[in-house]
Amino acid sequence: MPVKPFLLRSFVMRLLVTMFLGAAALSSQEKTNQQTAVHPPPIASAAQEFPVNMRQNVIAGKTPVGAKVEARLTMATLMSGKVVPEGAVFSGVVVESAARSASNPSRLGIRMDSVQWKKDSVAVKAYLTSWYYPFLLTANNDSSNEQLGGIHGDVGIARGSGSRGGPGAPPYPNTPQQGVDVPSQPTSNVSDHRVEMKDVESQRASDGSLSIRSSRVNIKLDKSTTYVLATGELAASK
Repeated sequence: MPVKPFLLRSFVMRLLVTMFLGAAALSSQEKTNQQTAVHPPPIASAAQEFPVNMRQNVIAGKTPVGAKVEARLTMATLMSGKVVPEGAVFSGVVVESAARSASNPSRLGIRMDSVQWKKDSVAVKAYLTSWYYPFLLTANNDSSNEQLGGIHGDVGIARGSGSRGGPGAPPYPNTPQQGVDVPSQPTSNVSDHRVEMKDVESQRASDGSLSIRSSRVNIKLDKSTTYVLATGELAASK
């Protein structure tokens, strides 16, 4: 039976339209793939971190929520293209504070809202994390060293004394003064690498805020340990 001319034309038109749409879809997919290869999706930036010494002792459950706190930056840090110098002061507030009980962990949350130095001030949103820089006790003329923690019984009680400028800075000079014989003495330094507090973990809330908690001990922060503030969760130190 012969095919009617209008049916043949209709079939050919449908075939051409199908081929055209298929070619357009393939071209669009190839263009998308090329754009993805040239411009990959942005990767979330790493959290900014700040090594600090607290300017007051903070005890979970005793220091109330709403208490104002300050911390001193122990090492110059680049933030948003601006160098925040060593000694800059962070100001913030305790946002969570609960002592450990038989059924509930100890909880502590500190949020820093600004950092100030000289006549400059910058807004920031940084939180206390479970990381800190431990002491390294090194005796003179002795290559061995012992890592001392910011943990002594309760979390955050440091073994060691003396103020520090930053990781690796000695708390007191060990150079003899003119006309004075200074006996050899061990020098307490701070590690160059942060570590996590034992039995303490950071927890992140849905709003992005951080707090720390422990089911083993009550959390205490002292003024000599170098703690770590951060704008988000921190990966393990390399």
